Amino acid sequence: MRPEPAPQPVAEPPDPPDALERAVGAYLDHLAVERGLARNTLAAYRRDLDRYAAFLRGRGRRAPGEVAEDDVRAFVTALRSGADGAPLAASSTARVVAAVHGWHRFCVLEAWADADPSAAVRPPAQPRRLPRAMSVDDVGRLLDAAGQGEGPVPLRDRALLELLYSTGARISEVVGLDVDDLDLDRDHASAHLLGKGGKERVVPVGSFARDAVEAYLVRARPALAAGGRGTPAVFLNTRGARLSRQTAWAVLRQAARRAGLPADEISPHTLRHSFATHLLAGGADVRVVQELLGHASV
Repeated sequence: MRPEPAPQPVAEPPDPPDALERAVGAYLDHLAVERGLARNTLAAYRRDLDRYAAFLRGRGRRAPGEVAEDDVRAFVTALRSGADGAPLAASSTARVVAAVHGWHRFCVLEAWADADPSAAVRPPAQPRRLPRAMSVDDVGRLLDAAGQGEGPVPLRDRALLELLYSTGARISEVVGLDVDDLDLDRDHASAHLLGKGGKERVVPVGSFARDAVEAYLVRARPALAAGGRGTPAVFLNTRGARLSRQTAWAVLRQAARRAGLPADEISPHTLRHSFATHLLAGGADVRVVQELLGHASV
């Protein structure tokens, strides 16, 4: 007689998906169908939300409606510390928290839960990235490019950028200047700036900026003002009204392109950071630079 074949082990049926898994699957289907997210993006959402669901199960949660704000906060802490896996950087943690926010909002809309426990939870603050300071030579090229051309606008643009760099002022502070805010004394030129929160400060104006502003006020501003209704603003647009922040930004970008500099990497804050960097490199006291910038840190 032939021997009886050995019995094959019977595979255990997989556990049925719990409410967390079903809700995650429904959300991913929503992202794929309603928002048309790419496969790789959906895979990233899947990884992030699977990690979140596993963390919640470890705290005894089995359904979206059982999750409390403390669970979400504990998860964010675990992401940063690596308590439930590899620790994540602040930027990666922010990505995961965004996925968690989206999932909880979806759960409320689809009646998986009555409230969103993640609503008050914010990702960790990411470190601020300072803009790259321009070299002194590049600043010179930028300022020269701003003054190219004939008529009042190049004189205005050169004066605008000279003043931004010379004072380290914010763009809103410079376009907010009135003529009476300037003292162009040859020995002690200064500008009276109104900063954030209504804080006022007086900053010195260098000789190059003073000369550029004087040339603009004498030779260009009257022509621009003739088209307006009269305004005390220092910097005017071609209609004789106060120059806007948006136009000032455009002036800077156009000058950067003319100078052959990367316009997308240069902003008014780049000039402000370059001002501070060059002063410190020249031996200026950091506290003096902080006061000139109008805040507590460079």
